[in-house]
Parts: sequence; structure tokens; C-alpha cells
Amino acid sequence: MPPVISAVSPSQGPTTGGTTVTVTGTGLTGATAVRFGSTPATSYTVNSATQITALTPPGSVGSAAVTVVSPTGTSNAVSFTYIAAAVPVVTGVTPSSGPTSGAVTVTLTGTGFTGATAVLFAATPATSFTVNSATQITAVTPAGSPGGAPVTVTTPGGTSAVSPTAYFYYAAPPVLLGASPSLGAAAGGTTVTLTGSNLLNPTAVRFGSTPAGSFTVVSSTQITATAPPGTGNTQITVTTPGGTSNPAAFAYVAAPTLTGLNPGSGPTVPGAVITLSGTALSTASAVKVGTAAAGFTVVSDTQITVAVPAGPVGPVSVTVTTEGGTSNSLTYTRVAPPGI
Repeated sequence: MPPVISAVSPSQGPTTGGTTVTVTGTGLTGATAVRFGSTPATSYTVNSATQITALTPPGSVGSAAVTVVSPTGTSNAVSFTYIAAAVPVVTGVTPSSGPTSGAVTVTLTGTGFTGATAVLFAATPATSFTVNSATQITAVTPAGSPGGAPVTVTTPGGTSAVSPTAYFYYAAPPVLLGASPSLGAAAGGTTVTLTGSNLLNPTAVRFGSTPAGSFTVVSSTQITATAPPGTGNTQITVTTPGGTSNPAAFAYVAAPTLTGLNPGSGPTVPGAVITLSGTALSTASAVKVGTAAAGFTVVSDTQITVAVPAGPVGPVSVTVTTEGGTSNSLTYTRVAPPGI
């Protein structure tokens, strides 16, 4: 008896051919041909006596009779419909930017994606892609050069046109050349200027693993950031669509403290020298006696000598300012010279 076909699935496909269809029925063992109209299938495989998979040849719009030929005769016919293949259209790429190293999973939206055979970023094939539906593809970006790469999809219906909405932008990795100042208060709040290259569109500035209190992009070569609270040595990094930068060194400095002032009094005229003792004094940038700036010498992290400026009789506060902030105050008293 000749073979019998009960179904063909799917029952339609593009006129360009290339659709894999499953033919089910009985008596299919030993099939010598599968035809779509009068045209042989591009290829076919007899899976069992009840199933054949075949690849459709190109055809004309409309219905084509599918038949199976075997030594026992030719089967009944089951209809397969050829439809005009739609040219795919890409309307969106999300995310639309990433590093030149590739490996970013992007979602393409549009129409006519069924049967996609290629996804290109400029002239480079996607590392991999999956057709989720006729309107969505997920693809993994290949490595690329800095700049915009048109994204195209190829299906049996053709290749999508390049459009402004179908671009992926490769960003060069950010590079940091330095941070100024490279020291800041442990309490945070220090404004740090980062210099480098490819610093546009940052998504994060971090001091170690802690996000900056805030940051502002000045240009592609400069960012200002507010240091968060921290301790010890850390590293600043900038993250952009191009990746995460090399680190720039930054150190947190403890706030200075004053524990002693000797001598505690002196003349109203300049020339008196006092010794301040305390902690975290090595980065001192200013010493004030009252509101006046005083000359000073850092002896060690725990000692500073200060030349007291002239001033009126009475007590004044003495403070030290370092990279870690301004210290507590101690009192120095100016005394009048003896009368004659």
C-alpha cells in the first residue's frame, strides 16, 4: 500500500523555502522522495514509519501539495501554504551601549524575526542569538570598536534596513590617571577631582566598594566626586557603559586632635613659640591662633611647633587643620608686658 500522510507541521512558510516541516502518517519507511507540488524537498530524513522531517524548497505564494513517494506508490496530498516572506525590521536595541569587549546580552525588538539566520553588529556576527518570537530576539554582542554599530537581522525574507533606532554603541573602557587630592577626611565630604579618559556617561563612582556621595561629569576627561566616609587606604573606580576603570589611590585621614599646648601663655608681641601635641597632625595645612593664621612646623604626627602672631591681651583658641579636618581647640593666653 502507498504511504498515507495525516499532517504537515508547520503548514505554512516563506516563499524563500528553508522551513523545517514534520510530515506524519503511516507507511513512510523507505520513502524515496518528498515533494512540495512538483518540487523535491531540499532535504528530508525518515525518522520512522510514521514521521519524516523535510526542508521546504523555494515556492510561489499559495498552496502546494505535499506528497511522499515510496516503492509502494505515492501518498495522498496534504496542503502546505507558501506566504510572502516579510523583510525584518529592527526598532529597538536594549541596552543600546556596552564595552568594546562585547559579551553584553541585548534585546532586539521589531517585526519579522521568525526564522532569523543571522544577527550582525556592523559586519560582525553576534556571538549567539535566540529568536524569542516574531518581534523579539536576544543576542550577545561580539567585540567591537568604539562608536556606533548598526544592528541588522537576516531572515528568509531578507535583511533589515539600517535605522537610527537599530544601533549599538561600543564604549571604550574608562581610564583614570589620578585623583586630587589623594587624601581626605575619614568623615567623608572631600571633593575629589578625577582625571583620565573615556569618562562620559558614568553609572557609578566608587571609593572601594562604597558609592561616592555624589559626582558630576565635567568632561570626557574629568569627574568631580564627593568622598563618602571611610578609613585607611582605598581605591577609586569609575564605571561607564565601557566597563570599570583602573583604580586610583585614595587614603582616608583621621581627624586631628589636640591634647596639649605648651607654654599656655605668652606676650602680645610676635616671637613666642608654642608646642602643640596631639594625634593625626602630620598633614597639617593650617594653624590658627584666634582668627589669625600662624606659621608652623610639623615635627611629627603628634607634635607641631607654632610661631604665635601678635595679638591683644586675653585668651584665644588654637586649632589645627589637616586633610582629615579641623581639630578641637586649646586655649593660649596673651599677657600684657609688665608696667614701668
